[in-house]
Formats: sequence, structure tokens, C-alpha cells
Amino acid sequence: MQQEIRSSNETIPATELIITDKGRIYHLDLEPNEIGLTIILVGDQERVPTISKYFDRIEIKREKREFVTHTGLLNNKRVSVISTGIGCDNIDIVVNELDALVNIDFKNKKIKNEHTSLNLVRIGTCGGLQKEIPVDEFVLSTYGLGFDGLLAFYNPQYNLDELALQKAFLQQIPWPINANQPYFVKASEFLSKKMGKGMHQGITATANGFYGPQGRSLRLSTKLPDMNEYLNRFEYKKHKILNFEMETSALYGLSALLGHHAVTICAVIGNRFSNTFSKDYKKAVENLVNIILSRI
Repeated sequence: MQQEIRSSNETIPATELIITDKGRIYHLDLEPNEIGLTIILVGDQERVPTISKYFDRIEIKREKREFVTHTGLLNNKRVSVISTGIGCDNIDIVVNELDALVNIDFKNKKIKNEHTSLNLVRIGTCGGLQKEIPVDEFVLSTYGLGFDGLLAFYNPQYNLDELALQKAFLQQIPWPINANQPYFVKASEFLSKKMGKGMHQGITATANGFYGPQGRSLRLSTKLPDMNEYLNRFEYKKHKILNFEMETSALYGLSALLGHHAVTICAVIGNRFSNTFSKDYKKAVENLVNIILSRI
């Protein structure tokens, strides 16, 4: 996936590149020298210290709204862990502002001539969509399947595999005609190989909500009541949809467009087809954290 990037000769308006009087990017409240090139992303703010406690040294702690950042050293490598909050709208903020921190000169408000690529590793939780994947096991997202509509506000150029998956999806699933157009984005092959040994690997559906968009109904009925059954049955050239969460498609899409590596690995805390829920999902997440930190 690729997109044309703003010219390095063009000054970015102050209403688009918002820098505080302390020289920090607006939402994350960070200066350009306050992040590592490897960044662990988590949804929950409380998960940040449960990861940074394994750092050899913590250099920076910063918090603004749901965005909590700890940057430090892990095995002599500078690493950050940042909470994004829930949803693709927050991922839009986090990825764009992380990119700005390394690829925009804050003094002259122009894109740097030399591009810096970040390694973004999302550690999360998810709902399983295949009965054979038990709770407390881990899924690496080979593709993000987006229901969120975020990338429609950019100009992505999808590769042939991504377009083929989209075509197969629309052929197999009676997608509501007035819903967001689903899209597929591939994970970073580099990070997938580095992080994914011994894990389940497959497509992750990214919903733009927790209830209706994931086939849940409390008082409101859903437009596609059998959606999870359709997702469970989908298959194209051995690609299957393994799980549901709320951030991966936007993370993969924006990272690809901006020239960064991204991968999501989630602990399955509930399986929608075996109707099982983890008895101690925090322990499962901690086990996942230890695996990821050993592979960074």
C-alpha cells in the first residue's frame, strides 16, 4: 500500500501540525527526542506500567488524556510503550503524531528529507472467531480487515493481494450496502517474522464499535445478525478470519502509507464460538508481553 506524501518544500500550517508552547505534539504531548524507534502500543493506560516495569531504565513518563507514554532502555535498546485508548479514531491520532515526531522538522514545519521508519507492535486482547483457537492463546494479525472507514479519508493504493481479499469477502458475505466499505491491509512481513513464532496467524477483523459492529445485541437489533457466522466461514486461499478487535486495520493502513512497520498480536480472552472466556486474561496478557519483549 502506498500514497503520495506532502512535498518537503511545503510548510505545514499550524492548524494541521499543532505544537504546544513546550514544543510538543498536541495529543501525545511528546517532543521528537522522547520516543524510541521501537514502540509498543496498548489500548489500556493501566497496561503501560505493566510493560515498562521490565525496562532496564525508564527515562520519560508522560500522560495526557488516554495517551500515556513511558520511554526507556530494554537490553540497551531505546523502546517506548504508549497507550492509544480504544478505536481506530485514536489510532489515527497516535500514528500520525508518532510519524510527525520523527519525520517532520518542528522548527521549520517541513517534512524532513530523510525518512525514519518506526517499528510499531500492538499488544492487545481480542475475541476469537474460530472454535479451535482456545482462550489465552495468541493471534498474530496477518491482515487487518477494516470495517471502520478511516482509510477512505486518505488516498490508499491497495496491492493485488489486498484487493483480492476484499473481492472475495464481498462475494462471500452479504455486506450491508450502506455500511463502510470493508478493506484489507497486510501486516509488516519483517515484524511478523520477528514476533510470530509459535502463534496462530490469520486475518483480524477490526470493528468500529464493541456492540453492533461486532454482532452483539443488547436492546438494539443489528443489520447483519449472522455476521460472526459469515466471518467464521470466510476463507480465501487458506486465509481465514481468526479474531475481532478495534484497532488493527487503521494501524496497518496508516503505518503502510507513512512507511512504518506494524504488527498486532492479541491474547484471545473470549471465544465467540466455544462460548468460553479467560479465567485470568491479565496473566495471559503478561505472558504475551514477556514473549514480545524477548523478541524486540
